[in-house]
Amino acid sequence: MSAEADETLPHLVTIVGSGVPSNYEITVDGEIELVGADPLEEATVVTNHSAEGAVETGVMRFRFSGEMANIHVVDWNGIPASDSPRPPAVHVDYSGARTAPNCV
Repeated sequence: MSAEADETLPHLVTIVGSGVPSNYEITVDGEIELVGADPLEEATVVTNHSAEGAVETGVMRFRFSGEMANIHVVDWNGIPASDSPRPPAVHVDYSGARTAPNCV
């Protein structure tokens, strides 16, 4: 990713798989872009304002602009991350200020 892309998409959301298949949906009020992976290979759908896909192990990273609107994570049984015993970890970095949003 270029320095120009870092400036136009300054924030980062990282999803770290926990070993349990999980699905995620991310929505921002700006733009979002998958970092360092091929969306077709990762079966990730990315539009201008949202991304969705699955993670079991490994890390998925997305750069975005604007504010985080929503993160929705469920495990393979459809159990929301807040109630799942092993949800993926979600980290949001607003240009250096790391936060962990509420997963719905």
